[in-house]
Amino acid sequence: MRYMLMICDDESDGRGPLELVGDPGHVAWIDYLDRRGIAFLDGVRLRPSTDATKVQSRNGETLVSDGPFVEAKEQIGGFALIECAHLDDAIEAAARHPFARHGVVEVRPVWDE
Repeated sequence: MRYMLMICDDESDGRGPLELVGDPGHVAWIDYLDRRGIAFLDGVRLRPSTDATKVQSRNGETLVSDGPFVEAKEQIGGFALIECAHLDDAIEAAARHPFARHGVVEVRPVWDE
């Protein structure tokens, strides 16, 4: 089954994707997935919430606003798409993600039909 790991943090870690590729914590996490037979299908680091654009469609009108939009400590900073046999495996993978140490990793099954 495929699971989306939504990486939520307080945006204090301003490293971009190229800086994270060689990060020892991220390298160890990918190695862990490989050892456990969990497929890393895709993942990206998102730009900060201040770069977001909100789009709404109401009564035939499109409303566009600059971000950020959520009054919360944690913002979605990226995602990882994995494939594994059981939810328990996805939870363990989320717990070992480097950003889980200071943020939140939400695990959500992908709706496969």
